Amino acid sequence: MKQIVRKVVKIESVTGSYHAHNKKSGAYGRYQIMPKTARAYAKKLHIPYSKWKQPRNQDRIFEAILADNIRSLKRNGHKINAFSIYGMHQQGAHGFNVIMKNKKLSKKLARNIRQNLPKRLALVSRSKLKLVWKRYWKKKLS
Repeated sequence: MKQIVRKVVKIESVTGSYHAHNKKSGAYGRYQIMPKTARAYAKKLHIPYSKWKQPRNQDRIFEAILADNIRSLKRNGHKINAFSIYGMHQQGAHGFNVIMKNKKLSKKLARNIRQNLPKRLALVSRSKLKLVWKRYWKKKLS
C-alpha cells in the first residue's frame, strides 16, 4: 500500500510537499485534497477545519479517504491497485464507477476527465474519453 500511496503523491503534488496548492482547483497539500472534502473529513475525524492543512492532519485525512475509497472499490468489485486508488481519489467514487462500468458521462464528469488528461489526449471525442482516460492512467500507474 505504501508504494501505491507514493505513486498517488508523485502524481498529485510531484514534490510531495504538504504546502502544494493548485490555484485552479483549490486542491491543497501532499495529496491535493479539495477544501470541501477536507471540511467533511476534518469534521468526521474531529479535526478543527482551521488546522486541516497541518501535515499530520493531511495524513490523517488522506488515510480516512483512502480507507473509504478501498471499501468502495471492494464493494463495487474493483481490484485494489495504484490505478483504482488514484482513479477513485481523482474522480470520486461515483465518477470512477461511471468510467469503469462504462455508464453515460455527465457533462461535469466529462470535463473532469478531460482536465485529468494531457492536452493532446483531452481533445478526443466524448465517446472515446473513458477509454482514453483508462488507458492513459493504467499505463502511467503500472
